[in-house]
Amino acid sequence: MSNYKSDFLKHINERGYIYQVSDAKNLDAIFSKEKITAYIGFDCTAPNLHIGSLMQILLLRKLLEYGHKPIVLIGGATSKIGDPSLKDKSRKMLNYDDIEKNIKGIKKVFEKFLDITKIQIVDNSKWLEKLNYIDFLREIGSHFSVNRMLSLDSVKMRLERRQNLSFLEFNYMILQGYDFYKLSNKYNCVLQMGGSDQWGNIVSGIDLNRRLLQKDTYGLTLPMVTKADGNKFGKSEGGTVWLDGRRTSPYEFYQFF
Repeated sequence: MSNYKSDFLKHINERGYIYQVSDAKNLDAIFSKEKITAYIGFDCTAPNLHIGSLMQILLLRKLLEYGHKPIVLIGGATSKIGDPSLKDKSRKMLNYDDIEKNIKGIKKVFEKFLDITKIQIVDNSKWLEKLNYIDFLREIGSHFSVNRMLSLDSVKMRLERRQNLSFLEFNYMILQGYDFYKLSNKYNCVLQMGGSDQWGNIVSGIDLNRRLLQKDTYGLTLPMVTKADGNKFGKSEGGTVWLDGRRTSPYEFYQFF
């Protein structure tokens, strides 16, 4: 869909922010008549964010400009698992102290680009670390199909290449879906946004909200910011361009572009 009627979706579409939208017609209608709450999640696997996250941060800024309510979800708990999306191998496991330091560093990035007095910053540790495993499997795990999970690109690509995918990582999409459910239930969050590699995880959350809350929620992804060789930027990859002048100087940042 390209002929959006709502000011917000029309604006970001003209500027190339939109890659995929679930149920674009109904989401466009909602944006046309009310102010909504939407979120983007950021895991804390490094002390800072890189330019792969820049479009997502600017999209949150656009939400603010149009009077909507952005939530920054800090993955304090999911950072301990690792998202397998479009990764060739498992993430390096971080200790909990490093994750806490990373959270502080990442929050400073948001202060540069966003008016943090007008956004909500929420850490998914608040609910994920309180879960009882058996109860979670019964109440949440029963709504996820392993057949469907295996068909998602983030999983399928690793298996087709015969690269190891741990059970730990396989659970990531369930936890991300649960995040969307918690934000929808507590904050009336109706939209999850993220990079195009997050599409499968986002759709899982939409389905979980429909099953548990009988509520329509939506997903929107942005085009992936990639390097010249077509690979995604990663916090652990070489040649990363950071959003921190101490890690990537303003001169280096400018020269990259």
